[in-house]
Order: sequence, then C-alpha cells, then structure tokens
Amino acid sequence: MSSRNSISPRIARREALKLIGIGCATAAVATTPTSLRAAAPAILTGAGDVRHLDLFNARTGESLRTIFWIEGEYISEACAEANWFLRDWREDVATKIDPKALDIMAAVHKTLDTSDALEVLSAYRTRKTNNMLRARSRAVARDSYHTKGMACDIKMKSRSPYQIRRAALSLHGGGVGGYRNFVHIDSGPERSWGRR
Repeated sequence: MSSRNSISPRIARREALKLIGIGCATAAVATTPTSLRAAAPAILTGAGDVRHLDLFNARTGESLRTIFWIEGEYISEACAEANWFLRDWREDVATKIDPKALDIMAAVHKTLDTSDALEVLSAYRTRKTNNMLRARSRAVARDSYHTKGMACDIKMKSRSPYQIRRAALSLHGGGVGGYRNFVHIDSGPERSWGRR
C-alpha cells in the first residue's frame, strides 16, 4: 500500500503534508468557499479527508501523483501542479482548472478501485486549439468546457470506456460523454451523451 493510501483521516493536516513532501512552512493551503463545497459531487461528501490524483499524459510523458485536498481544504501547491499538468500541451499554456473537475477525476478513480493512473488525452484547451480540433470534428463544441478549464478526456489501461463512463455517471457531478476509446468528464451541469 502506498503512503498516500495509508494516510489515516485522523492524522493532522501538518503530518499529512509532511507525508506527501510538502513542509508546513511552504505549504499554501487555500480554504474552499462554501459554494464550491456544496457544488462537489455527492459521492465526495463521504469520501474521507484526503483526495488524490494519479494521472498520466502520454502526449507529454508526464505523470502526476499528488494529494490535492485534505480535511476540507484544497492544497494550492498541488492544485497549481494539476493546472500545469492539465495544460494545453499543443500551446504549452495552462489555466486554473476548476477544483470540482479535480474532485470528479479523483472520485472516478476511487470508484473504479484500481491502482492504474487515469490517462489524460485532453484537458485545458486554448481557443486556438479548440477551433483547430473543431475544424476536424463535429464532436468538438464551439464553447467547450475544455476552454474553461472544466473538462478532461480520459481512458485507462485496466478499465474500458464503458466502465469509466458508468463510474462517472454514478457521481452525478457534471457532464459525461462516452466515446469509443475514451470518456469526457466535466464539471458543468449534469448531463450525458454518446456511447453507452
């Protein structure tokens, strides 16, 4: 069992931060607004006091394993890492990713109960990138949640798109689109489309 999975909910925030390599003197913890807490998927209400991301991006070869939320608060350094990891890799431009989108990714991963990382195919997109992709495919929305830092297209080695889609739908946390080789998830209004 890895250290991130062995953190007890009873461990103080200071000790948890030490376990993940962020010293208390340098940890910047941002308090979560009440409205954002209320907007989180229902499954996260009882998900415990620690949320983590385990991501891989085949386009850049980068991996991200981090705890980004402890005891009701987002860790700003971890969120900043996620912002960069989920950047538009074509333009090498990052934006602030909606924390609810991070919550949804973490909950999908937890629901799937696997140690495999979520493979990110596309996350934030600049308008330029989105327009280029839209010219190639009618499936790309003009006002895509990708351009707002609210969406991610994912797949996994050990889980099918059908399994990932079902896990995402069970959260009732935003948009879920099923495609042949991947699943779109976003922190917009709850809705679904595509392959079942």
